[in-house]
Amino acid sequence: MIDLHSHTNESDGTCSPDQLVGEAVRSGIRILGITDHDTLRGYDRALPLARQAGLELICGIELSTKLHGQSVHLLGYFLDEDHGLVEFRNWVVDMQASRRDRNIRLVARLQELGMNITLEEAEARGHGLTGRPHFAQLMVEKGYVSSLKQAFDDYLDESAKGYVYRREPQFAEGVEKIRNAGGIASLAHPVRVREDVPSLLPELCAGGMNAIEAYHSDHTPEDTEQYLNLARRYGLLVTGGSDFHGAAKPGVQLGTGYKGNLNIPSDLLHRLRAGAAEPPAR
Repeated sequence: MIDLHSHTNESDGTCSPDQLVGEAVRSGIRILGITDHDTLRGYDRALPLARQAGLELICGIELSTKLHGQSVHLLGYFLDEDHGLVEFRNWVVDMQASRRDRNIRLVARLQELGMNITLEEAEARGHGLTGRPHFAQLMVEKGYVSSLKQAFDDYLDESAKGYVYRREPQFAEGVEKIRNAGGIASLAHPVRVREDVPSLLPELCAGGMNAIEAYHSDHTPEDTEQYLNLARRYGLLVTGGSDFHGAAKPGVQLGTGYKGNLNIPSDLLHRLRAGAAEPPAR
């Protein structure tokens, strides 16, 4: 099996890189993509462990970007040391600084709303990268909300009363950075995009995006077919994965998705490798 979308506890997953590699081997995964949010630290830590276990690991990342004022996630794959990856890593570090600045302001806002939550508590959970899911966990444990969903709905989502702005790169900038680092830039879980995806694609493709995540645990068979048709129409590569987060998403399993709804074709990776060899358009 192939799974190109997974997270470790270096972002918002609950498995350490070691545990994720072990879970992949137990699940029968042959090829795994680690796509932590805005960091490559999980991939870096997992790589020697995967080699020892005979698991092929794909270098990936999931970037938080802005598109028309909305948050849209962008996957990057096959980031290459020979194609400016050092520059890409430095750019990612700058984004991480903006995330910590947001977290400081988020703590202040939650405290204004009567919650006894500190930055130190959240960062103790976030390891290399602390995000809103870690604040949501604290809110549940301290009894301020009854579920992670309520934490986001009432406090943490963009339209909620506890939300604070974080500087995020524009979608086109994320695409450019990924492509310049030798990578494939794929629209993550398009079913979550608030705008009409078919009408967005001409703009996104013109900006250099060259793939779409057709296979995902959130997608119905009809969703997947729609995105596969769009990929054919616009000449896009296709990516796919479970979006595994461990205990944070207990219904989603590596390789098989939500209740077995994920079935990634075995030849998908071959086509992606061929696409990764193509230089970005100038």
